[in-house]
Amino acid sequence: MRFFSDNAAAAHPAVLEALGAANTLDTAYDGDVWSKRLDGAFSELFEREVRALWIATGTAANSLALASLCPPFGGIVCHSEAHINVDECGAPEFFTHGAKLLLADGEGAKLSPEAVEEVCAGIRNDVHQVQPRALSITNATEYGRVYTPDEVAALGDVAKRRGLGFHMDGARFANAVAHLDCSPADLTWRGGVDALSFGFVKNGGMSAEALVFFRPELVDATLYRRKRAGQLFSKGRFLAAQILAMLKNDLWLDNARAANRGAAMLGQAAGSRLVHPVEANEVFLRVTADEAAKLRGLGFDFYDWGPGEARLVISWDQDEAAIRPLADAIAAL
Repeated sequence: MRFFSDNAAAAHPAVLEALGAANTLDTAYDGDVWSKRLDGAFSELFEREVRALWIATGTAANSLALASLCPPFGGIVCHSEAHINVDECGAPEFFTHGAKLLLADGEGAKLSPEAVEEVCAGIRNDVHQVQPRALSITNATEYGRVYTPDEVAALGDVAKRRGLGFHMDGARFANAVAHLDCSPADLTWRGGVDALSFGFVKNGGMSAEALVFFRPELVDATLYRRKRAGQLFSKGRFLAAQILAMLKNDLWLDNARAANRGAAMLGQAAGSRLVHPVEANEVFLRVTADEAAKLRGLGFDFYDWGPGEARLVISWDQDEAAIRPLADAIAAL
């Protein structure tokens, strides 16, 4: 009974079916019919012309996006708990050839305009200090918190005023949209976002993420960066096919809604144990070491998240029957 990561979830049957359908002779790399459909599919979803590339991993998607927005001598403002800072082994610095992460703090791993301004204001405008050139936020955040369209727009205003490229790490973008029941456009480019790492692997995909550019002029150089980074797959149609299957009939959104419902069930059972409000598919709760051991003794698998805390993640394929035993066990502690 695993609740440690949605990365471990099964691939959706529609994704596996799409892989089978793509298992035919076609042009190599990204010249196939599936890859050529991505721009149109994402343009329809986001209600404007966009450019979209398939990428194999979220780390590569984030890092390539940041490389398109920040020069090697620039700085990227992000939360101290951001995935790009804590969990990507220096990949953003590697892909950008040396850009510096400029760290800020905020409750629930969310950045406020004031926090971004504080970081930027503390840097002299001279050649001796790294100058901020990009802003990166995660939606939903590493603690399952969701930025609203108004919050994104407020950060977008800061980015525009400061001349910062604006990136959104959307590893759980689907869960954020499902929670807010809003337009994907309202949560991205209408708020000033330039590039989005659109996560699919955590939400029913197998091995494909999307990098969506709301500034199409950023794509040309990124194509070379993708190749140089070893991310240009010779059979790219298998990645594109997964993404198209998830976009069809809003499967990506249905899966996210299912995972969010499961997390809400656990959140209700946790009650006062909750560390953060449950807004996506992650639940953080306070448990003692003995309580955590008791839950594991019952067969539940999850991450410890610092002293006295646990993280539980619900996947798209865990229904109420799979979640109810854990909810009951938490309520009984």
